[in-house]
Amino acid sequence: MKIKEIIDALERFAPLPLQDGFDNAGLQTGLTGAEATGALLCLDVTEDVVDEAITLGMNLVVAHHPLLFHGLKSLTGRDYVERCLMKAVKNDIVVYAAHTNLDNAPGGVNFKMAEKVGLTDVRFLDPRTDGQEGGSGVIGVLPEAETETNFLRGIKKTFEAQCVKHNRLRGREIRTVALCGGAGSFLIPQAVRQGADAFVTGEIKYHEFFGHDEDILLAALGHYESEQYTKEIFETFIREQFPVLDVRQARVNTNPIKYM
Repeated sequence: MKIKEIIDALERFAPLPLQDGFDNAGLQTGLTGAEATGALLCLDVTEDVVDEAITLGMNLVVAHHPLLFHGLKSLTGRDYVERCLMKAVKNDIVVYAAHTNLDNAPGGVNFKMAEKVGLTDVRFLDPRTDGQEGGSGVIGVLPEAETETNFLRGIKKTFEAQCVKHNRLRGREIRTVALCGGAGSFLIPQAVRQGADAFVTGEIKYHEFFGHDEDILLAALGHYESEQYTKEIFETFIREQFPVLDVRQARVNTNPIKYM
């Protein structure tokens, strides 16, 4: 099959109009008319990921985070973005990103998080109002109520987080949970309004933890940790649509943050 067929299928699942205004999801580089030799799946495009695609003989890299967010005025290899682009072009590799369109799609990133946590009755936390099916974040219910400590320990294990940042524990039971992968702290007010006992996301800024101790349990897993299972979404979908295609998750861990 042509690479274009794979991209078209991905865009039916996560339509580009669902992306946020700041985003640059979609085709990053390459010619989509070529026959696909394989798809390598990643969260971030790095030089190691492109090298892995070259080694495996795969000419399609599907990422969650776009390699290109800002315009380029030159292409000289001065940073990893330019080096990745140059290496991909030189080796006829197509780079494609499904970012906030996949965050906002039914069955997308936040639904995968909810699946990992074990939520039921999952729905969008902040549904779109423009007639498109989609929205920001999700909210659902745990099978049984948990203590705050057990809930935090559970998500730490599930998402293999080195640490979980949270606000003060108040002894509340956790049953209704709101989630958003990545930098989702903008949804804290909506989670409170929807009556969530806890809100889990990748990043929450220092000052955003203030003022919510009585409202809701806030937990930040880390950006990579919260979105790492996006690769599973890609793999499941592409294998179902194109069962003969060689599809693999990148072996390299692209998380740039390390812990001592």
